[in-house]
Amino acid sequence: MKVTPQLVKELRDRTMAGMMDCKKALEACECDMEKAIVWLREKGIAKAEKKASSRVAAEGLCSIEVNGNEAVVFELNSETDFVAKNDKFLNLLSNVGKAIINSSAVNTEEALKVDVEGKSLETYILEESAIIGEKISLRRVQRIVKTDAQTFGAYKHMGGRIVVVAVLDNASEEVAKDIAMHVAANQPQYVSQDEISPETVEKERAIILTEALNENAESAKPKPEQIIADKIVPGRLAKYLKEICLLDQPFVKNPDETVSVYLSHTKSTVTSFTRLAVGEGIEKEVVDFAAEVAAQAGLTK
Repeated sequence: MKVTPQLVKELRDRTMAGMMDCKKALEACECDMEKAIVWLREKGIAKAEKKASSRVAAEGLCSIEVNGNEAVVFELNSETDFVAKNDKFLNLLSNVGKAIINSSAVNTEEALKVDVEGKSLETYILEESAIIGEKISLRRVQRIVKTDAQTFGAYKHMGGRIVVVAVLDNASEEVAKDIAMHVAANQPQYVSQDEISPETVEKERAIILTEALNENAESAKPKPEQIIADKIVPGRLAKYLKEICLLDQPFVKNPDETVSVYLSHTKSTVTSFTRLAVGEGIEKEVVDFAAEVAAQAGLTK
């Protein structure tokens, strides 16, 4: 029987082992899935199998590593917030960051292949996961590069629940960090409105128009639809665009001025920013403990 991508994926999903390790296991076991799992376990690669298949790793920490003109931001997930605070996890977080920043990896897929003491980073994390006793996974990796003339603004909130790296021109480290702190607090989506595509603007305009028309239909004194389209919608759209753009937001340290005005004092400009928050986009497992206990006690029908 031939080793197929589907078989490799299934074995990887069940064991958390790397793709190449799964391929080798299937080849060695003539594509027998159960034997391949045993093969991986015997080699210490699939110790965390049960955890991998039954748990959601939505906690953990994000981190930043900087080396000269390069910075790496990444997210290392665990199942519980408690484990994310223990020394073994924090040591793993540090080692993962050092391995990635000292490599050429620019994304998660490349990072998982980075060599760590003769093994892949993916295998190293799996082995540490077995020692720590929870599923741990490397989720998001991004490499950011600046020029000699630019400045990194790096900020960690709550030990890494949120991390930000901003890149600025003509800025001191203090100003760059101020911007990173603001991004952490206010979650802008863009630096300026120039970055927003016309398609995105039109999509938002349509949403606001529909919302306004629905409100108008329920109003005791409805306005002419033309007034809504020509006056109310443009105003709401302009407000929304300011809320999602860094330069238009009230500055977190002085809400009386915008970020743009704050930067004008030092003639600094923001080139880009990257913001990660733990668990973004992960559907967390919700456990009903009362129902779980009742089920185990045979109290449910």
